[in-house]
Amino acid sequence: MTWMEWLEALSYLVTVIGLPVAILIFVYEQRKERQNEEYEIYQRLSDEYGNFLKLVLENADLNLSRPYTTEKMTEEQTERKRVLFALLVALFERAFIMVYEEEMSRQRRRLWASWEDYMGEWCRREDFRNLLPELLQGEDPDFCSHIVSIAERERVAMRP
Repeated sequence: MTWMEWLEALSYLVTVIGLPVAILIFVYEQRKERQNEEYEIYQRLSDEYGNFLKLVLENADLNLSRPYTTEKMTEEQTERKRVLFALLVALFERAFIMVYEEEMSRQRRRLWASWEDYMGEWCRREDFRNLLPELLQGEDPDFCSHIVSIAERERVAMRP
C-alpha cells in the first residue's frame, strides 16, 4: 500500500468509527450538562427556601413553624405574616416555572416531588389557604391552578 492509500484507509476508519463515537460522547456530555443545570437550579431554589425558613425563625412570634393556631395577632403581625406568605408563594411560583413540566424525566420528577411536599405542607395551614386567592393575583395561571388544586386536596384531607 502506498502512503496515500494508508491515509485514505485511515480517513475511512475515522469516519466509520470516530465520527459515531464523537457523536455519542457529545450526546452524553450534553445530557450530563443538562442534569447539572437542573441540579444547580434545584440547589439555588433550595437555598432560597432555606433563607425563607430563616425568616420564619426570625419571626417566631407569628407561629409559622407550628400548625395553624387561632391566636389573636396585632395588625403588624398580620401584615408580616401576609408578606412572608407572599414571599413563599413567589418562591413556589419560581420553582414551578423553573422545574415543573407536564412530561418530566425521572430526575426532574424527583426534584419536583420535594416542592410538592413543601406546597402541601403550607397548604395544610388554614391561614395560608385563606390568603391564597389574594396572594395568587397576577401570578402564572398554570401555577395558580396547580397550587389551588394542592390547597383543595389538603383542605379535604384535613377534614375530621
